[in-house]
Amino acid sequence: MRLRCAVLDDFQDVATTVADWSPVGDRVEVTAFTEHFATEDELAEALADFDIAVTLRERVPFPASLLDRLPRLKLIVASGMRNSVIDCAAAERNGVTVCGTQSSPTPPVELTWALLLGLARGLVTENNALRAGGPWQSTVGADLHGRRLGLLGLGKIGSRVARVGLAFGMEVTAWSPHLTEERTDEVGAALAPSKEELLRTSDFVSLHLVLGDTTRGIVGAADLALMKPTAYLVNTSRAALVDQDALLTALREARIAGAAVDVFDTEPLPADHPMRTAPRLLATPHLGYVSQRNYATYYGQAVEAIAAYLTGSPVRRLG
Repeated sequence: MRLRCAVLDDFQDVATTVADWSPVGDRVEVTAFTEHFATEDELAEALADFDIAVTLRERVPFPASLLDRLPRLKLIVASGMRNSVIDCAAAERNGVTVCGTQSSPTPPVELTWALLLGLARGLVTENNALRAGGPWQSTVGADLHGRRLGLLGLGKIGSRVARVGLAFGMEVTAWSPHLTEERTDEVGAALAPSKEELLRTSDFVSLHLVLGDTTRGIVGAADLALMKPTAYLVNTSRAALVDQDALLTALREARIAGAAVDVFDTEPLPADHPMRTAPRLLATPHLGYVSQRNYATYYGQAVEAIAAYLTGSPVRRLG
């Protein structure tokens, strides 16, 4: 009897084609779900008859309350090697092995710059006007060369974003709770004396922090109020780093020139969510890690993890 494997949130319906599943094909039956299960009850019902679950990043929480309802589940494979929404202790208690995969930081870096450039040059506004027969040129683009890029976070992703900014001729500054001048010197950026000073002086602000107790809500209403009215905010990291209500207010009242976000407090974003209609906002549906190469890695290594589990030697275990 073959084991049953559920692939969750396969929105593009590509999980079974971007990787070769044949190494486990004779032992595992794969079912890909292209819809998102919004509640724990829906997820518990959908996974009741599955032995394996493959999930992308931190899109689907696996708390103890859910794991306790899935006695048949024995393996979870999540893309990436960090996951804050899977209760690994509860998984171990329930006899569920949790494994991860490798992940490239390059796709979110590229998307960050796609969003920043889209904001700066009004690409969506101009494209929509051109297609609709609207006015020929209605925006005046913001320059990058000689402007200040402020980075909140200078890790694997932030440091790469910094190097692109330098290539554009931007002045790059960075700040995070434990960032050192030695680290900023390595990248070619300047260490901002404080978060407040970075926000006050930057023309573009981009967030690249890990979400945790010390960073949740690190950009609130008072912080947004420090930004120049001509400045732009980009968040491709985690929605909870920024006070979402405060951001919406800042956009509606034109306190900042605009924002671009790839992450939201609820995903997928409800049809009536105010982020869908906010002015001065460029938004994408959490595409940061969604690229052909990354997906090939995620699902290819998911197959490897399943095959290794079947031999009794799990690889890349989390927790």
